[in-house]
Amino acid sequence: MAITSYPFDAQVVTETQYSQMFREFQDSGVVASFGSSSGFQVTAGTGMNVNVSSGLAFLRGFMVQSTATEVVAIPAASTSVRVDRVILRLDPSLNSIVLAVKQGTAGSTTPPSLTQTDTGIFEIGLASITVNANVTSIVAGDIVRIRPFVGHRVGAWNTNTRPASPRFGMLGYNADTSKWEYWNDTAWTSLISNVDWANLSGKPATFPPSTHTHTWSQITDAPTSLPPAAHTHDWGQVTGKPTSFAPSAHGHAWSDLTGVPATFAPSTHAHTWSSITSKPTTFTPSSHTHSSYLESGDTIAWSNGTKRVHADSVSGSGTYYAVWVQGDGTFARNTSSRRFKQNIRDIDIDPDAVLSLRPRIYDRRPKEDGGDYLRDEFGLIAEEVAETLPEIVTYDEEGRIDALRYDLLGVALLSVVQDQAERIERLEQLVRDMSR
Repeated sequence: MAITSYPFDAQVVTETQYSQMFREFQDSGVVASFGSSSGFQVTAGTGMNVNVSSGLAFLRGFMVQSTATEVVAIPAASTSVRVDRVILRLDPSLNSIVLAVKQGTAGSTTPPSLTQTDTGIFEIGLASITVNANVTSIVAGDIVRIRPFVGHRVGAWNTNTRPASPRFGMLGYNADTSKWEYWNDTAWTSLISNVDWANLSGKPATFPPSTHTHTWSQITDAPTSLPPAAHTHDWGQVTGKPTSFAPSAHGHAWSDLTGVPATFAPSTHAHTWSSITSKPTTFTPSSHTHSSYLESGDTIAWSNGTKRVHADSVSGSGTYYAVWVQGDGTFARNTSSRRFKQNIRDIDIDPDAVLSLRPRIYDRRPKEDGGDYLRDEFGLIAEEVAETLPEIVTYDEEGRIDALRYDLLGVALLSVVQDQAERIERLEQLVRDMSR
């Protein structure tokens, strides 16, 4: 009998008949949304392995389902590049659909072709794998996804995953070209043809503009300035006009002036030294003396050998003070009374830190003008003191080590003296105990 129909009750229906029927319901491909699903997605694994995620797919009316991630080994690299394919392979003779690797040709960047027969072996690609020369691992950049997807009879695909055996009029959306296309029984053709103005028929020759307006910024080749036409304004129409008018530069002859004074009393004013002309270069001093600072009117008095240029007498409270120079250059009296202090507490200064200080001899750096400089000074180096006794180190406005509080060095030495006094007392006690 030439006509066969199926499936019906009490009728034997073959595998081939079912696959022929189901393939008309659905094309071959992964059952998932195009491009975004992880169904049978191939990703890099460890070494030369790749991972294939779980998924569901149709192959020529047969279905395959994977419920876990499968590890697939890529054959070892050779001395030249090749391109392999990870595929799903239908073999009706074995009643199976399996994951497999289809190895490419060494030295070629063209992937192996897929076998797709109507009743025998049928393969769909999941990914192309570039196996570079002598590599020992597959990385994400080596993998190109080529999965076909199933859906409605109107499909969606990439250029390289279009249906292999389309029927006349099959329609789908190409994600690579962003266009709808159909099979015209010879080639895939864009559903909407490109149309240019020259191909249009019945088009008008001119277009009368409708009523509209333009902003100045929309006008091209507009002049940068517009010369006004001859016109006048009355004073009331002028806005922003001044309330008074400063006269323009002009002159008057003295003889033209009326009511001028005969003489002019100078107003209070001052002159800078540089503005004075014909000034003397030197000034002869007038007769004068310096009272207690000079002897006999012309000799500086040195009091008690101190070379002080003032009388050697105590004024005010009759007390001398040490003077500090603050960071801004002002002088300050050094006071030590409890009434000037707060938050008073003990400080432990390590005697060894004081004893570790190293007296040094050094020369000063020259001045910026290249003048002379001091040599063979002796003292301490602030950076070295900061390592053991930072309490007497001062810093400048930029946080750099700058100077030492030599006036506090004596206070720090008290810890050395007190430590030595305690040691002497213990030694004396030890001698007394040994003498008994």
